[in-house]
Amino acid sequence: MTAQLINGKEISQQRLEKVAQETAARRAAGLRTPCLAVVLVGDDPASAVYVRNKKLACEKVGFKSLSYELPAETSQEDLLQLVDSLNANPDVDGILVQLPLPKQIDSQAVLERILPHKDVDGFHPYNVGRLVVKMPLMRPCTPKGVMTLLEAYGINPEGKKAVVVGASNIVGRPQMLELLLARATVTICHSKTQNLADEVAAADIVVAGVGIPNFVKGEWIKPGAVVIDVGINRLDNGKLCGDVEFDVAKERASMVTPVPGGVGPMTIATLLENTLHAAELHDKA
Repeated sequence: MTAQLINGKEISQQRLEKVAQETAARRAAGLRTPCLAVVLVGDDPASAVYVRNKKLACEKVGFKSLSYELPAETSQEDLLQLVDSLNANPDVDGILVQLPLPKQIDSQAVLERILPHKDVDGFHPYNVGRLVVKMPLMRPCTPKGVMTLLEAYGINPEGKKAVVVGASNIVGRPQMLELLLARATVTICHSKTQNLADEVAAADIVVAGVGIPNFVKGEWIKPGAVVIDVGINRLDNGKLCGDVEFDVAKERASMVTPVPGGVGPMTIATLLENTLHAAELHDKA
C-alpha cells in the first residue's frame, strides 16, 4: 500500500482564493482592506524567505502589507516600541514578528506585547488560553492549518488515537489542544518520552513537529495511519525533508503529507485567514 499524498499546496490555494473573494466583497461593501504588518529582525536566510512568501500571499489576496526589516543588533526596547506603534495604528489589523529573534531579544516578551486581537500568529498566552477553554480568538497558524487539511481530506479525529511528537509552544502544545477539541484521544511526546516507537505505532493520526530530519522512523507507523509532517529541515545537500522518514512511512500510512508541499503552505494560508478575521474583529470594535 502506498499512501495518498495530502496536497497542502492545493488546499492552501483554495483557502487563499476564498480569502481573496471575501476581501473583494469587503471592498465592494466599503469596508477597509485588511492590513498585515510583518517585522523581520536580522538577516536569517530562511526567515527572509518566509517573510517574502507572506508578502506575496498578501498581494495575491488583495491585502495591504507593511514590512519592517530591522538590523540584527536591534535592541529589545526598540523592537517593543515598534510593536507598540503597530498596536496603536488603526490601519493595522495583524502583526507578525518573524521568529527566531536575535539572542539579545526575549521572544516571549515581544509576542506578549502584541495585542491579542492583532496576534495573527496565535502565539499570545491569551489566545492559547482561549483555545484551552474552547473559545478561540486567534488560533495558532500551523496547528489550525493541520486541522484544515484533515477536514479537507475527510479525516475525522473524533474517537481516534492521535500522537503529537514535539511539545513546542508553536506547534506541539496547541496541536494537542486542537486535536483534543476535535474529540481525539491525544498523547503528546517529547525528548523524555519512553518507548516513543510504541507510542507512535499505536496512533491512528501522527503529527510530527520536532525539527529533526527523519526523526520519526517509517517502520514505527501503524499500517493505515494518517501522518502529518510539520517539519521542514534542510539537509547538507540542500534538499528539504521532514521529521518523518517519508519513503518508508508512505508504504505503511493511508495518507501522508509531503515535505515540501504539505503543511507549509497551510501555515501561510491560515495566517491570512487569521488576518481577515482580525479585520472583522476590528470592524466591530
